Amino acid sequence: MTTTPVALTLNAGSSSLKFGLFDISGAPAVMAVGQIDSIGKAPRLKASFGPGRSPVSRDLTPAEAADHKSALTTALAELRSQFPKARASAVGHRVVHGGPSYDRPMVLTPEVMEELRRLSPFAPIHQPHNLAGIDAAVEAFPEALQVACFDTAFHRTHPKVNDVFALPREYYDKGVRRYGFHGLSYDYISGELKRIAPLIHEGRVIVAHLGNGASMCGMIGGRSVASTMGFTALDGLPMGTRTGQIDPGVIFYMVQQEGMSIDEVRQLFYSKSGLLGLSGLSNDMRALEAAGTVEANEAIDYFVFRIRRELGGLAAALGGLDALVFCGGIGENSRLIRERVCEGMGWIGLELDRERNGRNDTVISTDMSRARVMVVPTNEELVIARAARDFLDTRG
Repeated sequence: MTTTPVALTLNAGSSSLKFGLFDISGAPAVMAVGQIDSIGKAPRLKASFGPGRSPVSRDLTPAEAADHKSALTTALAELRSQFPKARASAVGHRVVHGGPSYDRPMVLTPEVMEELRRLSPFAPIHQPHNLAGIDAAVEAFPEALQVACFDTAFHRTHPKVNDVFALPREYYDKGVRRYGFHGLSYDYISGELKRIAPLIHEGRVIVAHLGNGASMCGMIGGRSVASTMGFTALDGLPMGTRTGQIDPGVIFYMVQQEGMSIDEVRQLFYSKSGLLGLSGLSNDMRALEAAGTVEANEAIDYFVFRIRRELGGLAAALGGLDALVFCGGIGENSRLIRERVCEGMGWIGLELDRERNGRNDTVISTDMSRARVMVVPTNEELVIARAARDFLDTRG
């Protein structure tokens, strides 16, 4: 049995399980990354490993991923076949909602788990699945240290004006406030900017995390000042299947005039809207860019429009702009979206270099651009692995 400390990272979504295996004897080094999609439907496993090992991509039987517990069992079997001597010293979990109290990673105790279950109504399509992943990991690794890393924690530095709704004050005290999400991604980007562009890191930066889930964050000195997401991961930008910002009165209309239940409205807003709802085709930006239909183009137009609108608002909150950073699946890979977001934004200091953008360079702005435009791939799993390692170090 190896004595090398190893951390397993888990990110349990509504129908997916992302996992990673890291050597944490020093700075975390990736051994494997992978995911199982379409849990409970038509599950598929994809995983890649270190040098000399072939990647895996195969369909699973329904029994291999009927739920998160069986999906984790399948993922662990694949990891053990590749690394038979590896034993997890710690398991790090992405947890979407940490509420107002958790502003940093935490060791998962029964008391912490009880509090996280209480927060499930704040993130109904994420939190229960995150917790199901934790329960499965505790059963699989009863001796391992279990660590939670919260998507909301990075935004606990917000000033109160960016943390509060215009509701009676009692609701703020009950936890109804702007939390912001995608914090693990923003934490990673902040750290990378400090490493590769320290002067930019200290300035006014807007990070656009664009993927199936999408949001934007305004930072000063690497700390979150404002976010497009609020009380839930539904607010702000339109997403793959989520509405983004919407007049709350639409909910009243749907219930009173359309006769929908609250659960039906929740399903509509979270799972049938966004790029999918607008296009009537797909929640995948690659499919929309290739489709060329009127509806697909209108979905792209709205996505870009909302990014540009939030860009202006966040720049106002920051008092100016020194850099715009793209990350996430769309932000890192869609040259079209980056170009259209930056087009005509010279008034805010952005001037895109099309050749650099076409090459996917790290810096894609012109040399004359007053604000730098960058593409920085994010790595949420590495943030989780670092937290797990730090807790193990603390415990000796």
